[in-house]
Amino acid sequence: MSLVGLSRAAAALALAAALTCGCAPGSAPDAAPGGPSRPCPAVLAQARRAVGQAQRVTPWDGPRTGPRAVPGRSIVYVAATMTNPGVAGVASAVTAAARRIGWDVRVIDGQGTPAGVRAALGQAVALRPSGIVVGGFDPGSVAQQVREADRAGITLVGWHATRAPGPSADPRLFSNVTTRVEDVARIAGYWIIARSGGDAGVVLFTDSSIPFAERKARLIQRTLLGCSGVTLLSYENIPLPDAGTRTPQEASSLLSRFGERWTYSAAINDLYFADAAPALRAAGLAGGGAPYAIGAGDGDPSAFERVRTRQFQAATVPEPLNAQGYQLVDELNRAFAGAPPSGYVAPVHLTTTDNVDGASSWDPPGYRAAYERIWRP
Repeated sequence: MSLVGLSRAAAALALAAALTCGCAPGSAPDAAPGGPSRPCPAVLAQARRAVGQAQRVTPWDGPRTGPRAVPGRSIVYVAATMTNPGVAGVASAVTAAARRIGWDVRVIDGQGTPAGVRAALGQAVALRPSGIVVGGFDPGSVAQQVREADRAGITLVGWHATRAPGPSADPRLFSNVTTRVEDVARIAGYWIIARSGGDAGVVLFTDSSIPFAERKARLIQRTLLGCSGVTLLSYENIPLPDAGTRTPQEASSLLSRFGERWTYSAAINDLYFADAAPALRAAGLAGGGAPYAIGAGDGDPSAFERVRTRQFQAATVPEPLNAQGYQLVDELNRAFAGAPPSGYVAPVHLTTTDNVDGASSWDPPGYRAAYERIWRP
């Protein structure tokens, strides 16, 4: 072969190697001396940086100014289901914040069914409160009741109610309080890539009946598949109200199908791992071993306990549930005062076995004092 031919052959081999490892031609594979090449060095490096940043505790960066407390108001928190720890956690925080501001507050449970949620929101509208919190369900699924609230002049705010934080024109919400789903999904996927070194077999749990949850799951999937060494073994659609009965059976089935290939799990809500734990334990698996699990949502106390004790969950991307409850009350107060929404979106945070310490929730420092200074007469 001529020198030109040898050069072309070498270039072709280099290109093939680059495509195999998921890196650009000319970049070096991420390999330890004498060790195997990493499949996605650029993504792996980015994932490690993002994971390190998300584990840090940052000072409160939310609102510090706004209208004083509007007196004499009443609000209702309509919960998708109080069996969902995240929904219940926000309900508790809204109740505490409303009482601090001097309002009457009531919680109505939608019982986790479409009919139950419709009935709960209809009951809330009939009470003619000043405001209603849509707690963890799609207001588009209760459009008639939303229109009735609008006609009655009742202000609606949402928690995890629409795809994006902030105001919504259709359905009409003064503001939707949530972290950015893109950030939550990305850090969940990045944690798996970083911890596995870019080599993982993943099962992803979601509830496709909830648009917010389904979008989050698809974004996690996209992040994971950005690394060529990650394989999505199964995409499990289990409605949250059915998780307690279906997840143990599915976990047993997944173990039979994939065995040791199943090394990581991700889910749109931590509660899937509470429900999967008995089946994994019955199969003789150690709580601190594979499949290593990360919950991309909520971060209730039971999730923190599983992470701390290494019981079939290694990480969570927690919502600041208490701070979001205070923000919901603050957004309602802004609406009652004729002020615009705050526009605040909490930054993403990651809790793992390395930084969980004694915490039972992600409670960013400083928000209570900041909100109470704003509301002070």
